[in-house]
Amino acid sequence: MFEALQEFTTSLPMWARWAGIILISALPFVESYFGSVIGIVAGVHPVVAIPAAIVGNVLSMLALVYGAHTLRAWVTARKPADARKRAESPKRARLRRAFDRWGVPGVSLLGQTVLPSQITSMAMVSFGASRNAVAVWQIVSIIAWGVLFGGLALAGVRLLG
Repeated sequence: MFEALQEFTTSLPMWARWAGIILISALPFVESYFGSVIGIVAGVHPVVAIPAAIVGNVLSMLALVYGAHTLRAWVTARKPADARKRAESPKRARLRRAFDRWGVPGVSLLGQTVLPSQITSMAMVSFGASRNAVAVWQIVSIIAWGVLFGGLALAGVRLLG
């Protein structure tokens, strides 16, 4: 099965390999870590698979961070302060407690073990964190997780191959 997938992948032009990994890595829950694994298992060279996975995840996260910032600014400008108070869901309350405890760096680096970077980054911006700080720390996290999982996938493929 893996051989057929790898043969198909290597028959594609290089731009299609990049594009496929970028697109799949832009999806929440796939992100840079599983995107790099998918690329490497599919037979794409790690020097292509890992950066493509990182680029796809970063692009989707940045679009959502800056979109969430714009939406938050628009909503807060239109609603009175007392109307903005509402009950938080248990998941959102737990994320807010983690944010209050560890800040942007901690939630960015560790948050991907629980939720996708797109969700955690939008939540941090909605809590009032600087969009630029969130973007920088999320990029650091996306690179770290993508390289870590890409390295593990490469070791696994070499071990099994």
